Amino acid sequence: MTKNPPGHIRLTSHSSGGKPHKFPLEWGASTAQARGPVIGSTTARGHRNVIGAHGGAYSIYRALAVSSGTLDPNARPDLKDTGPVVEMGPHRQWVGQQTIVSLDPWGHRVAEDFGAEIEDGLDLRPTIAITKARLMLPEVREAIELGRLSEDGVVIHAGGEVGVTKAAIDPVWYLPGVAERFGVTETLLRRTLFEQTAGMYPELVTRKDLHVFLPPIGGTTLYIFGDPAAICDPARPLTCRIHDECNGSDVFGSDICTCRPYLTHGVEECIRTAQAGGAGLIVYNRKEGRALGEVTKFLVYNARKRQPGGDQAATYFARTECVAGVQDARFQQLMPDVIHWLGIKRIDRLVSMSNLKYDALIAAGIEIGERVPLPPDLVPQDAMVEIEAKKAAGYFVPESEMPALGASPPRVVGRDIKDY
Repeated sequence: MTKNPPGHIRLTSHSSGGKPHKFPLEWGASTAQARGPVIGSTTARGHRNVIGAHGGAYSIYRALAVSSGTLDPNARPDLKDTGPVVEMGPHRQWVGQQTIVSLDPWGHRVAEDFGAEIEDGLDLRPTIAITKARLMLPEVREAIELGRLSEDGVVIHAGGEVGVTKAAIDPVWYLPGVAERFGVTETLLRRTLFEQTAGMYPELVTRKDLHVFLPPIGGTTLYIFGDPAAICDPARPLTCRIHDECNGSDVFGSDICTCRPYLTHGVEECIRTAQAGGAGLIVYNRKEGRALGEVTKFLVYNARKRQPGGDQAATYFARTECVAGVQDARFQQLMPDVIHWLGIKRIDRLVSMSNLKYDALIAAGIEIGERVPLPPDLVPQDAMVEIEAKKAAGYFVPESEMPALGASPPRVVGRDIKDY
């Protein structure tokens, strides 16, 4: 095994002795150059101006590759021909320190905006990549066979292949803005992040001069159906599904929840809008198990099934809280950032029944037209407990599904109840 030669370790928790940083970040500036490059590469050494490392959770795999000698720790990416296949922005929402605080609006244009710095030897890495792809979903082929969708050669190609533009977004947190979004002080946020990661990032409490954090979490993938320019064109309709990851259902079709049915229903609605001259957007967030993780989610499944009386809507949220200490850790306050990044001001059709997502979008100044519920016939039998519990807890219910006058929704333990 080839071992990397020993070298001097420079603790990043040590400041530069009060000297001004060579590459300061001015978050919310009107241009990439005025804002400055986000430098999180481990090869940048003294130039680093953020806390954390590029790649989020995957930085650990990079460390394994380096330690095993299969990756040169000084390797730098060749960014030639890696730029976005379509331009995104800049949009008015990119300017200012409050509107976008959880991603780098300029993250897809690193090679274009900082080419000179890269040529001078600065190790810069994109946090957003934009490409094109084809999707093959059995639900789309079924919709074609049943006549709900048709192949048009533009959005849906021969064989049911759906053309999309997609973007991968790594999180980049501007800590003062994140703290303000959650109504806490930056000091408290930094200290809590430090403590709850077992001291993994000491710079959170020692480097008050660094205000940007690359958290070790999953990011977001966008799937755009139709003309990407239609996304922010107020003259053309936009359908959007904001979906939080559920691997068991999304990938493997587990029937205990409504996640894949709602995701594929959202895809169909997005395709329909794109074929009508508008655009569709799927926002896929890596927040497995309500951001509590898959292990916790499976533990909750067991608790729900084994409780006295079996699985039931009345204790749906309580079982999660018993296991995890909280019912939901997704906290949608940061979710609208990607909508602002795309320049969207109005979503004509929001394919979601979630009151939490709807409220977050409205609070962020996004106008919502129609809310599109999940058709009852798409709800798996084993997922009826989930959908009834969520409706009783405040999820959107169309008038046609409201209970008869005087009827009461199931009482849900551990959640504030809102009438249908």
